[in-house]
Amino acid sequence: MSRSAKSTAAVLITGGVLFTGLGGPAAVSAQPLSPPGISIPDFGSLGNARPVVETPRLASVDNFRDVGGTGQGYATAEGDHVTRGVFYRSSALVPNDQDLAVLTGLGLTAVYDVRTVEEVAAKPDRLPAGPRYLGIPLLSGDLGAAVAQLKSPADAVAFMQNMNRSFVDDAATRAGFAQLLTEMARTAGPQLFHCTAGKDRTGWASALLLSIAGVPEGTIFDDYLLTNEYTAASMKVTYDQIVASRGEAVAQIYKPLLGVDRSYLEAGLGRLAEKYGTVDRYLTEGLGLSRGTIETLRHKLITAPAPQPRNGNN
Repeated sequence: MSRSAKSTAAVLITGGVLFTGLGGPAAVSAQPLSPPGISIPDFGSLGNARPVVETPRLASVDNFRDVGGTGQGYATAEGDHVTRGVFYRSSALVPNDQDLAVLTGLGLTAVYDVRTVEEVAAKPDRLPAGPRYLGIPLLSGDLGAAVAQLKSPADAVAFMQNMNRSFVDDAATRAGFAQLLTEMARTAGPQLFHCTAGKDRTGWASALLLSIAGVPEGTIFDDYLLTNEYTAASMKVTYDQIVASRGEAVAQIYKPLLGVDRSYLEAGLGRLAEKYGTVDRYLTEGLGLSRGTIETLRHKLITAPAPQPRNGNN
């Protein structure tokens, strides 16, 4: 691998972007892009995601947010709302002093780090006092070899789509997600889970939680796309670093790796539908979760609507 490719890989890691897990030459799929006519996300592009309000914004952990959303919490198909303040998601947990104080105030009981051993070594977490830390490495592979295989933006898009498919296809990765969700079910109190950029492994876990809660698919995609808003500034910094070191053409190749696109999550969910039919079957058959674990997560996630006052004539 060339020195320039290694340099780019280092920039992508320090920029908070994940590209491990699919390995060398096999990382790029020969399959056509799905859906056709994909547009590479611009920095700050939200798609049709809901506005960002209320959730604490951390300057040094830019993709930190509440899985439950904002306000009353995401609405479910049954008219409930997802409980806020129970599960949080984020990018690598390296807060400055001010943000550390905010995290401390949340009263977290557990932090789950799903990064690889190499990622953790490059950027160790800085934890608030109190929570239990548990590393659950998801994905593995040669980052440099994977980056070196990307020759076009289309290759990078296919790479991201295949990463999401691996959340369904790879047995070891499924086991990691099963461990994560099981720990979250059995642990009391507010909890936080994260990867490096807080968008791929973290995005998949969040999508599963929202599905368990009964949140409509459209809202799940909106929540997924919020990464492009939360991390717009850091994506721009990483992009500019690549431009400075290797030029605009190379930066354009890697641009799809920096954010998220609807097709990335669609690829994973499409594979899930092919192999399991429903998210529920993926959870029970693919991840091996017990019905009790799923119901415990659902109970934690759902806030029943407040009773409506009765009319005096009733």
